[in-house]
Amino acid sequence: MLFSSITFLYYFLPLAAALYFTVPGSFKNIALLSVSIIFYGWGEPRYILIMGASVCLGYACGLLIDRCRHRRAGKVLCAVSVVISLSFLLYFKYADFFIENLNAAAGTQIALIKTALPIGISFYTFQLISYTIDVYRGEPAQKNFVSLAAYISMFPQLIAGPIVRYADIAAQLKSRVHTWETAAEGVRRFVIGLAKKVLLANQLGELCSVFRESGEKSVLFFWMYAAAFSLHVYFDFSGYSDMAIGLGRIFGFHFLENFDYPFVSASITEFWRRWHMSLGSWFRDYVYIPLGGSRCGRGRQLLNILIVWMLTGFWHGAAWNFILWGLYFAVLLMIEKLWLLRWLKKRKILAHIYTLFLVMASFVIFNAGSLGQVWSDLGGLFGAGGIPLVSAEALYYLKSYAVVLLFGIIGAAPFMRSVIRRISNNPAVSTILNSAEPVFAAVVLLVVTAYLVDGSFNPFLYFRF
Repeated sequence: MLFSSITFLYYFLPLAAALYFTVPGSFKNIALLSVSIIFYGWGEPRYILIMGASVCLGYACGLLIDRCRHRRAGKVLCAVSVVISLSFLLYFKYADFFIENLNAAAGTQIALIKTALPIGISFYTFQLISYTIDVYRGEPAQKNFVSLAAYISMFPQLIAGPIVRYADIAAQLKSRVHTWETAAEGVRRFVIGLAKKVLLANQLGELCSVFRESGEKSVLFFWMYAAAFSLHVYFDFSGYSDMAIGLGRIFGFHFLENFDYPFVSASITEFWRRWHMSLGSWFRDYVYIPLGGSRCGRGRQLLNILIVWMLTGFWHGAAWNFILWGLYFAVLLMIEKLWLLRWLKKRKILAHIYTLFLVMASFVIFNAGSLGQVWSDLGGLFGAGGIPLVSAEALYYLKSYAVVLLFGIIGAAPFMRSVIRRISNNPAVSTILNSAEPVFAAVVLLVVTAYLVDGSFNPFLYFRF
């Protein structure tokens, strides 16, 4: 079930909220778990069993680790729990990738498994791993099975993040406060995310589709595509994160932010501090630091960066372009770590241009269907193959999507946030804005509904991961 669907907005969410806020406090986690299971099983009920098995194993391992945390057995149990969680992910997401490459390299003919990828498995697997590791590191194990299951399956962030650490919401699972103010804040944040998805991400995605189907490519068209897809990914994923954070607020949870205007970054290092922050911090705390982080020698530190970013790319998908995407960022981050950051800090304008250029190129790699298409698309940015600089078709679509691209550029920068904060310092203006906010949210919801009824929507990009 999609957040940006009529079914979710006008049937599931009102009924889920009604059930949740009707039951007594001690039953709210049961209600949340129940509606989350319905939400997850809406399209493919069989995947509930896979997630349920993962939760049961995580729950049992957490209790056992808690009992023998300070003994060798605790470390062994933690390792076993991580391996079991990863085995589910490896089987469903990566098995066919490994078989295909083994067949190609060794000439074998092993049959592919061809199993469908359970939605959200990358996200809830990482949450389970963080839970058992946090318990091993000293966080009390969750004794209440319903509370742990509610944490893992919580529908606001179940299928596309952000990755919520158990340690961050353990106290909220036990007790949380519900107020009209936080609920209103949640609704506002949800509507903002919904608008990002439907009014910007979907339209930019249409431009990307037009580019792929075009037989009249040009350098201008390739750069339009690179810019449109970069903004498409941002508004698609940050929009989902906004909706997840907003829904969490409505139900009394406070999830950490996942994006912080990454396109204003002046280096790739800064970009990854602002982009998909929950994933970056997960790899930092559970992979990079345990490998030694920056505490070891320079050579080992660079190797750690290489390992982390290869895994980060592979986490996004079982394809070579994702691995290449991760290694691309690894090389850039290593270069910045060695010397480039010092140079960039003294040249702010060039630093921003450098970052935008490399980020757009990275998303060309990210969205390629094969390694051959990676080289073809990157070459197109520079006129490889004798393509013209400009074509009539590119100019036509530039004019057609100019407004969407302009709003995308404005929305990807903190300009509007700064303006609103500045004018809100005036008490009279603040009162007017607060009064107009519900009307504005209702109008946005009405416009979004019109787009959805018209069929102008597509699934969230990160559902693939």
